[in-house]
Amino acid sequence: MAFNNDLSVILPRVLIVSRRSVRKNKFVDFVGEYHLDLIVTYGAVPVIVPRVNGVHMLLDSFEPIHGVLLCEGEDIDPSLYEPETSGLSPEEIEEIRRLHASDTAVDKEKDSIELRLAKLCLERNIPYMGICRGSQVLNVACGGTLYQDIGKELTRKLPEDQRVVHMDYDNYDGHRHFVKVVENSPLHCWFKDSLEVGKMDILVNSYHHQGVKRLAQRFVPMAFAPDGLIEGFYDPDAYNPEEGKFIMGLQFHPERMRRPDSEEFDYPGCPSAYQEFVKAVLAYQKKLNSSTALPKPLKLNKEMENKRKIIVRSFSLAKNLYTTGIEMNPTKQSELEAGAEFLESNTALSVQQENRLKQMGATVRKGSHYIEKLKLNEERDRLARNVMGKMSVEQLSDLMSFYHMMGQICSEVLERKLNGIVNDNAC
Repeated sequence: MAFNNDLSVILPRVLIVSRRSVRKNKFVDFVGEYHLDLIVTYGAVPVIVPRVNGVHMLLDSFEPIHGVLLCEGEDIDPSLYEPETSGLSPEEIEEIRRLHASDTAVDKEKDSIELRLAKLCLERNIPYMGICRGSQVLNVACGGTLYQDIGKELTRKLPEDQRVVHMDYDNYDGHRHFVKVVENSPLHCWFKDSLEVGKMDILVNSYHHQGVKRLAQRFVPMAFAPDGLIEGFYDPDAYNPEEGKFIMGLQFHPERMRRPDSEEFDYPGCPSAYQEFVKAVLAYQKKLNSSTALPKPLKLNKEMENKRKIIVRSFSLAKNLYTTGIEMNPTKQSELEAGAEFLESNTALSVQQENRLKQMGATVRKGSHYIEKLKLNEERDRLARNVMGKMSVEQLSDLMSFYHMMGQICSEVLERKLNGIVNDNAC
């Protein structure tokens, strides 16, 4: 099959971070197949980001990113959202660790990878869906906080009729509890045909001992458990799947809400979150491709076209002079002036570039101006290195990601301009 490099026919990529487990005394990375199956079903390609040391520094290698789905995992490091302890005693914390041994082992590498991806989605408006832990990551990334243990911090303070069991180790897939859906929310839209008349309750599957304590300001709740815990939220200003916008967190597991011994969903709306998420991913990919596609070159007016030809001629003469080493006819030296002026106004030359121009004998006025610029750049470089030497690894990684993004944008704009010049020259 012939390779087709047209981005418009390549399926969009959804990044999913794996969870680490131990199997036969070895670490194994995995992702729940229900998530992968639904992403593929609705037309995207899941790309698994392995939870291995150092991957948080390599996320640029997973570009292009058209969507991010974060799901299960261990507890998020409390220091990332609570400046102080939650008021739990050391004895209570130890008891929590015994009760939830498989979830309380903090995985800082996974935290780092997923928080970076969440922040990247928020910065670029990349579609993001968080399921269970993924919803908690989203809330923390935006400045929200979590209950370190729902049982200790919430449940025991409530009367019996308001208490909710959010996880059942003996009935992982079969466990259900009620949530009240918020009217006119996306969740309401997906499940409205399954709601009883006059009621807003559905039964959901959940498996978590932590949850949203303080919801980040930008989000709006979509569902509440009877104990008041937020079971779903979204950003209304970043929700329009048809336009590639989708920022949402679901504490419960719609992908696991299936009838016993069957693949049939409890409600027709269960897979809707994935369907709408992938719809947004497809739209985001289309929008991204259209923004990076090379536009038709602009037609220059006669005066600008003449100036462009003079500059191109100047560069051509300079190139021939450098490659052949033959001295130029004095009558043609003035033609180098246009190229020199262009370089002075648009380029900060390196030492090597300046030496080459001198070797060519090109007339570059105000040569000392470039030398001053070079010295200034050296001083700035020294100061920058001193500042960066005091920054943490995470801060440096964030800085590198930012400048990588700026570099990509710069490359795209430059490519468009160069393409316009080349096409105009060919006309």
